[in-house]
Amino acid sequence: LPESLRRVQEIAHRPVLFQELDITDEAALQELFRKHRFSAVMHFAGLKAVGESVQKPLEYYRVNLTGTIRLLETMKAHGVRNIVFSSSATVYGDPKYLPLDEKHPVGGCTNPYGKSKFFIEEMIRDLCRAERDWNAVLLRYFNPIGAHESGMIGEDPQGIPNNLMPYVAQVAVGRREFLSVFGNDYKTDDGTGVRDYIHVVDLAKGHIAALKKLKENCGCKIYNLGTGTGYSVLQMVRAMEKASGREIKYRITARREGDVASCYADPALAERELGWKAAFGLDKMCEDLWRWQLQNPTGF
Repeated sequence: LPESLRRVQEIAHRPVLFQELDITDEAALQELFRKHRFSAVMHFAGLKAVGESVQKPLEYYRVNLTGTIRLLETMKAHGVRNIVFSSSATVYGDPKYLPLDEKHPVGGCTNPYGKSKFFIEEMIRDLCRAERDWNAVLLRYFNPIGAHESGMIGEDPQGIPNNLMPYVAQVAVGRREFLSVFGNDYKTDDGTGVRDYIHVVDLAKGHIAALKKLKENCGCKIYNLGTGTGYSVLQMVRAMEKASGREIKYRITARREGDVASCYADPALAERELGWKAAFGLDKMCEDLWRWQLQNPTGF
């Protein structure tokens, strides 16, 4: 069992059944579904770095799209018709208006990662239209950060982190020298990119709410999971300095391809229909992230 899941068992006081396989491996998926009986699937598996997707589009389409098609085919073959899919706010592309609600146009994505999420949403929607016994909840995540408050489990990126907050935390703990801020000439208050950061525990609770929704035979539903508040890169750096009590050095560099200026959610629909609302604010997100980083300076 990977160390991360061993710790999950410790926190939850119950065993976790785990099997490692490649989602593009059809035979392995078939075998898994033959061995166990599932009432629903939560689909998280995929490649997820915006910048890398611009460099390696084919790999992103192969893993994310082919992997999902094989998963859906296997589910269908074994009579499993309920899925929660981890989609992304990147499906909205460059926002036409803010905050982003679920009616905002999708598909004008600025990078292959976002496009792959959009294509998967379309596949699942088409499937639910064609076969009425399917139920799906597509969750459009904004920017999950933080860690479990025990400090035992958290984000442990392999290699150089592609996301802002793990990088910031590694600078604070001394693993990296400084943060590169991609662009300070966006149309935002301080010129740096604005995002809606959500505590990973709030995000997890959103998935529990989504599983409950599937039991209503809900058809295909789509929800934003965000807080509704946007923070800039420099605001996040300052919040992390406050949580850690350490200075975080940064340098302004060129914009990163595929990034938008601002992106934050209107999360009202999830509150209305799922009874879910983000409970944790920025200070809590940073405190929990810092506790994880401090207790596990080199990750798992």
